[in-house]
Amino acid sequence: MRRTFSLNYWIDDGWYVGRLKEVPGVFSQGETLAELEENIRDAYQAMAEDEAGNAPADAQTKDVELEV
Repeated sequence: MRRTFSLNYWIDDGWYVGRLKEVPGVFSQGETLAELEENIRDAYQAMAEDEAGNAPADAQTKDVELEV
């Protein structure tokens, strides 16, 4: 499944630095915008793999509605 996220980015000391707006904690950097995009994909993938491994094998999923 493919999903689109918003990449907030800025230049800090010559580096492109960014975060995924919808996924707190996923940050990265790169020397170019293209490198930042590649690195942010890698950071998201690493986070997703780590999160998937934290649930027990018999865990279930349920949608919940939250006030934001």
